[in-house]
Amino acid sequence: MKQKLLPLIILLAMSFSSRAQLIVAHRGASYDAPENTLSAFKLAWRKGADAVEGDFMLTKDGHVVCIHDKTTKRTGGVDRKVADSTLAELREAEYGGWKDARWKGEPIPTLAEALAVVPEGRKIFIEVKCGPEITPKLKAALADSGLKPGQVVVIAFDEQVIAASKREMPEIKACWLTSFKPDKKEQAWTPSVDSVIATLKRIKADGVDCRAEPRAVNEEFVRRVREAGMELHCWTVNDPKLAVRFRDLGFDSITTDRPAFIRDSLKAGR
Repeated sequence: MKQKLLPLIILLAMSFSSRAQLIVAHRGASYDAPENTLSAFKLAWRKGADAVEGDFMLTKDGHVVCIHDKTTKRTGGVDRKVADSTLAELREAEYGGWKDARWKGEPIPTLAEALAVVPEGRKIFIEVKCGPEITPKLKAALADSGLKPGQVVVIAFDEQVIAASKREMPEIKACWLTSFKPDKKEQAWTPSVDSVIATLKRIKADGVDCRAEPRAVNEEFVRRVREAGMELHCWTVNDPKLAVRFRDLGFDSITTDRPAFIRDSLKAGR
């Protein structure tokens, strides 16, 4: 009897969650403001985001800073490798002028500064862009932040980062990031749902945060991941039709550069 009821329970859960996704602002409200800056995060809150997502890595002197690329060239205008630079050296550049003159002067934020602007009841998705050596620094920053465990999600493509996060901070949710590639020989997409679930279980992840690829992610994919007891998050969705598709699949969150636009689009597409 339980086995017969399981598919129905999953479908009901998907139907309920299809109107309850979190809207996650990718690198802050990065369509309008310079990515991975405090201004982008603060703008995301004003635009009604439920959460922000930012990229973080270690500096030479052990600080955790918010930046996507391994170097500062694209957003800082100076070609410095983050891992080989001190925080003081990184702060000699500014990280907003590349977006628009009105943002000029934006400093590179630290993790502590990013955590400090998360309002009560909102969340932050911390994407780790280096290896598991960052874990002790993450743990310390989160302990000092005053944020509740439920306000934080660690995400990473590196399986070792997620495994280390769950080992050192079991109270903090951690989700494995993945994309998909077509396998022409097998006429399928990789990784397969079997491979995704196996990885999640092996590294003790709370769920998957995957690229919003509708050809790879379908109802069967969602059913299998849910049956395994895992969360489902997706990135980066700026197209309203794609947002509706992943809403209706029942994803727990949708990450977007345009939080207000996508939320309004979802309301209009009910």
